[in-house]
Amino acid sequence: MSSKFLSIKEVRKVYSKGTPQEKEALKGLSLEIEPKEVFGLLGVNGAGKTTLSSILAGIHPPSEGDVLLRGESIYRDLPSYRMNVGFCPQKPNLDKQLNLEENLLFSGLCYGIEKKVVKAQVERLLKEFDLEEYRRFNVHALSGGYRQRFLIARALMHEPAFVILDEPTVGLDPHIRHELWAKIKSLKEEGVTVLLTTHYLDEAEALSDRVCVIDRGELKLIDTPKNLKKGFKKDKLEDVFLEIIQQSKKEKEL
Repeated sequence: MSSKFLSIKEVRKVYSKGTPQEKEALKGLSLEIEPKEVFGLLGVNGAGKTTLSSILAGIHPPSEGDVLLRGESIYRDLPSYRMNVGFCPQKPNLDKQLNLEENLLFSGLCYGIEKKVVKAQVERLLKEFDLEEYRRFNVHALSGGYRQRFLIARALMHEPAFVILDEPTVGLDPHIRHELWAKIKSLKEEGVTVLLTTHYLDEAEALSDRVCVIDRGELKLIDTPKNLKKGFKKDKLEDVFLEIIQQSKKEKEL
């Protein structure tokens, strides 16, 4: 049995295969995520971050390769794997006819959780994410910060061991971003493994135990922010990232 929490093995994803629009979004990507870590996934637009997130969420299958949870392929029992994953996507699918409380109840029931337990979980999450006074609100009536709080809460309804946060703070004011940072840190303290995709390098540096940089579907490197700054002789992770992307661009031009 592997000691790694999640292993991505030579994962390749091709869209519109065999057509003029064919695009290879992931090119044989391999990496491993440790248990109870915040793993930052970095890359420019089109790098493959959202594609990889959707594969790890069990939403889309890879064209080739495998994903292992604790050494076992997730595709042997995908429904059971999904019970271990909480996914907060960039563009969430929400029922506009339901308020926050109803959306959370519906999410919990979809996971087959006993109704009594679901209700208790809803109350806990509404309180934990400071959403109690908004329980009767439609999610689209919330500000951006409270909407993201709700989406993260919804991803935690079934108490997953692995949570995927795809650009959770994009477009939010700095003080709201920092409030959500505290929530993400608390997940790690509770023993949850977190995959965080973000465009904000200060966010990745503040939250991630390790970061992974991908570019055009290829892995560039994985290391701790501290080691990367030391290795590249930079004061900020952002400067490291920019240098990596610039190097990758030059390689493509050769």
